[in-house]
Amino acid sequence: MIIKTPSRLHMTLIDLNGSYGRADGGIGLTIDKPNFTLQCEHSESGISIDFNEKITDEEIRKEAFKKISMSAEKVISKYNFDEGFHFTVEEAYPPHSGLGSGTQMSLATAKLICEFNQKKVDSIQLGSILGRGGSSGIGMGAFDYGGFVVDGGHDLKDKGGSVLPSSVNPAKPPQLIGRYDFPEDWEIVVAISDADTTVTGMKEDDIFEKYCPVPKNDVEKLSHIIFMNLIPFLLEKNIESVGDSINNIQKLGFKNIEVSRQSQNVRVLMDNMRQFGAYGVGMSSFGPAIYGLIDKHNQDVFKATQDYLGDEGIVFKTKAQNHGFEIEK
Repeated sequence: MIIKTPSRLHMTLIDLNGSYGRADGGIGLTIDKPNFTLQCEHSESGISIDFNEKITDEEIRKEAFKKISMSAEKVISKYNFDEGFHFTVEEAYPPHSGLGSGTQMSLATAKLICEFNQKKVDSIQLGSILGRGGSSGIGMGAFDYGGFVVDGGHDLKDKGGSVLPSSVNPAKPPQLIGRYDFPEDWEIVVAISDADTTVTGMKEDDIFEKYCPVPKNDVEKLSHIIFMNLIPFLLEKNIESVGDSINNIQKLGFKNIEVSRQSQNVRVLMDNMRQFGAYGVGMSSFGPAIYGLIDKHNQDVFKATQDYLGDEGIVFKTKAQNHGFEIEK
């Protein structure tokens, strides 16, 4: 049995103020590459893992080994499965790049084990078992459904009255409140700079503690941009106005903090991609992945970004994926 998952752009968390009684919430876009592809077979006992010979990056191997092992142990323990499993990682992409590899690896592992045992479990349930989704449900929405996804965050009471992340105040995964197809003729340029990021010099938990709660006014502006601009313009297939919304999101709330914590190289890359003609440019999660919207009218953004980064990063084009994981039995 083999499973292939998409990756995702986490566009922003919505409410890290909490004045209205809820926290978190988020929006994100499922993209059709890079992928995590995992093969699974029965074995006599225990968990074993190997890798396609093309996967030579030691950081990818180390992270995949850790996520697969931990996820397998948790789901086997939860449901008292007694089989052994052998996993082969066929495709993988770098962790901590802003594309959500950790959630996809964890969910893929758990999903395969459940499928082998004819146990029907959705990603919200799996996320609870695996300890994923305590702040954001975007990775789980991308895994299950694809497209542009919106999650509704958490009741502040479920987080102990605090907007701090799940590592500080554990919470169950949030429910999706919206899922929309993304236009198939729009493309996304993704650029990942090799530059060191300032986020690595400060733990994410510490950043939350230092900068939260964010100003209530920012949350109100951000909510308006998302629900009265970005989503309606997306449904109307107005790429220029969707791009404007993405640009405005970078200046508000916790996303503004995430961007400001990045190195100057990453921020300059964002500015340059806008100057090259991308309709909207944003940073995914804590970065360093940067994304820009293009269509048939501004294809030269891709080449200009490649030329700018040169050997100091990677640039690729992708499209939205309007469906979730694929599994072959």
